[in-house]
Amino acid sequence: MPLSRAIQIIGEPFTELTSVDSTNNYAMGIVQNGAGIHGSAWFAHEQTAGKGQRGKVWKTAPLQNVILSVLLDTSWLPLSKQFYLSMAASLAWHDFYSKYALDETRIKWPNDLYWRDRKAGGMLIETVVKGSKWQWAVVGMGTNVNQGAFEELQRAVSLRQITGKTFDTVALAKELCACLQIRYTQLQQSINNPEKERLLLESYNNILFKRGERVMLRKENTAFTCVIDYVDSNGLLWVKEAMQESFQFGEVQWVL
Repeated sequence: MPLSRAIQIIGEPFTELTSVDSTNNYAMGIVQNGAGIHGSAWFAHEQTAGKGQRGKVWKTAPLQNVILSVLLDTSWLPLSKQFYLSMAASLAWHDFYSKYALDETRIKWPNDLYWRDRKAGGMLIETVVKGSKWQWAVVGMGTNVNQGAFEELQRAVSLRQITGKTFDTVALAKELCACLQIRYTQLQQSINNPEKERLLLESYNNILFKRGERVMLRKENTAFTCVIDYVDSNGLLWVKEAMQESFQFGEVQWVL
């Protein structure tokens, strides 16, 4: 890894934005202008056009939640290992959130944050690839913190609802950056080490939402039940007692 990138700490520099359409868009704009610095973090007090996975909209109340995007150098990481970054970011998020919400925090495949059966946050990872080289990843994380009601999301939950406490969202965002730093370092030390890669994958599966439980999924227009088994290193979800053994992200939807 180039020294100029390697010495940067995730969360430095940390930029607060009063209002922005999307922190991921903002971060991508900086990368496209050639000004990207590994570890840079952008926190928004208000996001007017947040992005979710697969083109969905991420809506959040202003001044109440953690809306954060971080820029990570992935030039050292093979494209074939993309899901390992998703795992590392998910583990960091779980480390952070479970400190307050405790042991009922889980990661719903591939990288949604859940507490019990309720969504606590959403993640969107966008990449910059040139040729066969994966240059950058922008990791966007929207985390429900102080919001007290979710009019359009009946299954959402916030830390305030879980704990009864109100939090400093900027301080929490910086804490999340510190958790990301720890897991990013672990990722660096794990790639191309089969035993450490296995341990990273095992850690992810240990916090997998509904693992070992019977759930309902939908593929196209067909709903079916299955038992969640595990996620493999390519990000495939493996299940038991279903019409097929594994699914790619986007191939099925959860029916909760």
